[in-house]
Amino acid sequence: MDPVTVRSYRPTDHSAARRLWSELTRQHTSMYGTANGKGDDGGAEFEEYLTRLDLGGVWVADHADDGVIGLVGLVIRGRAGEVEPIVVTSTHRHKGVGRKLLRHVADEARRRNMKSLTISPESRNVEAIRSLHAAGYNVVSAIELTLDLGRDTHAWQPDSVELHELSFRS
Repeated sequence: MDPVTVRSYRPTDHSAARRLWSELTRQHTSMYGTANGKGDDGGAEFEEYLTRLDLGGVWVADHADDGVIGLVGLVIRGRAGEVEPIVVTSTHRHKGVGRKLLRHVADEARRRNMKSLTISPESRNVEAIRSLHAAGYNVVSAIELTLDLGRDTHAWQPDSVELHELSFRS
């Protein structure tokens, strides 16, 4: 029997879900050097997220012994959807929990007759991109380019990405 089930978010999941959101915020701050600007651990952003008018649903991965260990949300964009966020607590990563959450949100989008489902990982989060690709997210639908005003843009960068025979930093 699989110890992890995916189910709809309930008010009693609030503390665990907020903790997951905070973990995601800390991870992003560590990886990208960005802060949420609110002076907290991301919990206030979770409260704002729950009040979004375009929020189509939130689901949790519930572990039989450990409780809520993952979270995924579906944001409605007309006849399309956007996965935002997806987070699995660090102790349960690389065990298929994220893929199970992604499968669930995709099934929900299909049930709602949506045309597509997108997700926007940071370009330098190679682990997330590999996981998403393995889960079937294999169509590049948008590219966002940035002019970094704080760095020497001509210096060679080891973390580059090739796209259409052009090299980009990530």
